[in-house]
Amino acid sequence: MDGSAARLIANAETGDASAADALFALLYAELHRLAKGQLARSSVGATLGTTTLLHEAYLSMSEREGTVFPDRARFMAYAARAMRGLIIDHVRGRRALKRGGEFVFTPVDETLADPGADPPDLERVGAALDELAALEPRLAEVVELRFFCGFSFEEIAGMWGVSDRTVQRDWSKARIYLHGKIGTRIP
Repeated sequence: MDGSAARLIANAETGDASAADALFALLYAELHRLAKGQLARSSVGATLGTTTLLHEAYLSMSEREGTVFPDRARFMAYAARAMRGLIIDHVRGRRALKRGGEFVFTPVDETLADPGADPPDLERVGAALDELAALEPRLAEVVELRFFCGFSFEEIAGMWGVSDRTVQRDWSKARIYLHGKIGTRIP
């Protein structure tokens, strides 16, 4: 992470709202890519737009208190968790609508997906990942950075200051744990 992003994170942690806004602007392209990837994996892109998800995650993150982001990796992992939570809430809302809930207007995004297809295990994956975070936070973080954020083993190793092989071992352990919990393979 370059010095300006590190400085902005540090200033945002002290409650400087302008630093938080500047950090969001600096990382906007990367966060947009992250949101697009999250939606592609969840197949809710036709009813929840990338920009909408990104902005909702920003609002959610800006309301947080007491969470510290010592580096870019933890910031991106937190953003991925916020987006994952919003997608799960959106899926739950859609399921409620299918069972007779009220009509709501949803934004249309340029992404095309099957609006009737719900990710069958998204809630289970989220719950299993939360359990893993409680047991082994580093393993959960490697899943968030690799699977949800799309970082390579080399990039994660660079962020953490460890070897690629260490990250790969953590990834393997996390995949084994998640496979045991949800019974599906994590790519």
